[in-house]
Amino acid sequence: MGGPTEAVLHAAGRTGLDVYDAFVLHALSHGEETGGHHNRNFVVPLTEPMARLVNREPGTSVKVRLRVPEMLPVVLRTWQDEHRILDAIKGVLPHVPECLARSGGTAVHSYAEGVPLSSICQNGKPLDSRLIQALAELLAQMVRVRRQDLPKLPPAWPRDGSSRSFLRTLALATDAQVRRPNWPEFGGLFAALGVHDDAMTAFAQRVPPMVRRPFSLLHTDLHRENVIFSYHGDPPLICVDWELATYGDPLHDLATHLVRMHYPSSQWEEVKEAWRQAISRVRPEAVHGLDTDLRHYIDFEHAQSVYPDVMRAAKSLGDGQEPDGLQAATESVERALGVARGPLGLADVPGPSEIERILYRWHAARQVRTARVRRSACAVVSWVADGRIAENPAFPREAVVEALAAEGAAPAEHVFKGTGHLNTVVRVPSSGSTVVVRRRLSAGSRREPCFLDEHAVLMALEAVEGAVRAPKLLALGVSRPSDQFAVHSYAGPPDGCRPPNHPVHGLLPHEADDLVDQLCALVDVDTRCLGPAMGGGVFYGWLSDRLVDLVGSLPKESLQLAGALGLPNAYRLREILSRHTVVQRPPVLLHGDLNPWNLVRHERTGELTIIDWEMAMIGDPLYDLVRHLHLTPHRAEIRQRMYARWIRNMSLRGEAYVQGWADDRHIYRWIEIVRSAYVDLDRLVTGMSLDAPNVRRAVDSYSMTLLAATASLGLRSGRVVTPSAS
Repeated sequence: MGGPTEAVLHAAGRTGLDVYDAFVLHALSHGEETGGHHNRNFVVPLTEPMARLVNREPGTSVKVRLRVPEMLPVVLRTWQDEHRILDAIKGVLPHVPECLARSGGTAVHSYAEGVPLSSICQNGKPLDSRLIQALAELLAQMVRVRRQDLPKLPPAWPRDGSSRSFLRTLALATDAQVRRPNWPEFGGLFAALGVHDDAMTAFAQRVPPMVRRPFSLLHTDLHRENVIFSYHGDPPLICVDWELATYGDPLHDLATHLVRMHYPSSQWEEVKEAWRQAISRVRPEAVHGLDTDLRHYIDFEHAQSVYPDVMRAAKSLGDGQEPDGLQAATESVERALGVARGPLGLADVPGPSEIERILYRWHAARQVRTARVRRSACAVVSWVADGRIAENPAFPREAVVEALAAEGAAPAEHVFKGTGHLNTVVRVPSSGSTVVVRRRLSAGSRREPCFLDEHAVLMALEAVEGAVRAPKLLALGVSRPSDQFAVHSYAGPPDGCRPPNHPVHGLLPHEADDLVDQLCALVDVDTRCLGPAMGGGVFYGWLSDRLVDLVGSLPKESLQLAGALGLPNAYRLREILSRHTVVQRPPVLLHGDLNPWNLVRHERTGELTIIDWEMAMIGDPLYDLVRHLHLTPHRAEIRQRMYARWIRNMSLRGEAYVQGWADDRHIYRWIEIVRSAYVDLDRLVTGMSLDAPNVRRAVDSYSMTLLAATASLGLRSGRVVTPSAS
């Protein structure tokens, strides 16, 4: 075969030009590209000059493997040089490819004559039992490779037989080699999807004690593309692509093989038994603990796959103004989150429509960052304003586009997921401000309903600006695709580079005074534009009915566990709640959820800003203070200080606001304890909203909450067993 390839070879011989350029050129010009996730592979026949270079007959097919440097780092590599692995195993597995030549990212391998197993039996299809036996024998043969023949292992590699340490090493290596290098580009995307930066390190910490098994060579990527069905039938199957091989617990190889081969579930037991028998004939102690420990490696395989699957799906959207294959990418991400949810302890996995919107925003932000569309963000990020509010002169339409364009590119530390909203902190250069883009999460992410429109509440609060410090509503609208949003002013540090400071351990004396003064100032908010008072002024009755409705709507699993723990059903709860009454005080605007994470400390003035008004309501002003004291740890003197200041300030506004407060505060405190007993139990059972720090703290102390609730209800609690929150 003549032409440019021969010219390059001739020049290489005369000038010392890298002869591998000839192989690359020949492969690109005349080769047949075959599958490969981590390399570009070309099968080419050797020309006569090339054959001399690799000591093969002219016309012999070889595989030219080109490492693609721009590919995402999404795999674990114990050894960087595949040829050293092939050299070590060729005596034990003589039919594996041989590395004939290499240079940099180019390698020339002998070609395994045959077809990939995937071409005769696609993913999801059952394999013939004889093929399963042959695959098990392949895995068993790897056990025969001697440790001393393999390349040097990285420092601090687990000691031979320490299965638990090996699995923890895999998890930590995934964080170091896959998660961290990609976090600057994809961290915000993962945060929006509910995958935190410590997901894999937390997985490593949860690895339980495991049975000791002797280590061996592992392929770790034995799927249908990497198994060649031999033309000659001896052996029937040949294993290729050894670049991800490692040395460790052989159970890990079985786990990756089971998952990546996409066996139908009906064949898993057959594969496991074939593996058990094949390995037992070579090294019987390597099958110890198969039935108890395999699931831990299966969990790891599902956990680590969330990173490559999500990143590849995002990258598959292409570089065009409109994303390519958005539905397919959404389905891929949904599958990845679904299988990783349990192993990684993901709290709230978004549904397909929410995933689609998150991917769209990430893609749009990526397009805006490119030079091609940098000057025309409006062409990529389009939105429709909500007609209920006028354009804010201090934050015009162009500023909204900037905020939305920056949203999808925000780093993970600027993305905050609460119980009802996804909040992204972004900098808007044209306005010189830092703002929060606020998106409502799917309805399934919270049990407790919202009663007022948050944007209307913020607009009503503007009338008492200064007396009540709350975010300013800057914009409200819908972006593509059908994605509602609001833009609020940001209450945290103005540079936006540091997280807000929340009084998670309680308020200082001057902060307690400040909060009480703001709660008292809510009396002056005109609520007529928001709607009537909850329950027509009979606030406790309305509050009781809402709690009974919530309990009645809990899923079956939560209700069954509640009953086992001694909590009454909805009918019985209604009877108990109806025994109490409270004084009807004049209704005012209430925040409704004054947990510490909804309070932000101002770093210079020491004042508090109250954020997240999504659960606002109109009712008894005493309730807001009591609920805050229930949700926030305070010293006794701070609690007394807040009650005393509240009584004094509210009395100045009218005695009707404080009449009967001393008795009624205990009733509101009691109903909040009961509410927490049901809501926190449901969160433990379903895993909903566990990402939110206030929720995590509440469920961590659930045993105390349950005891207090059953005691206050006058009931005997069942056996106190706190469900796992992970």
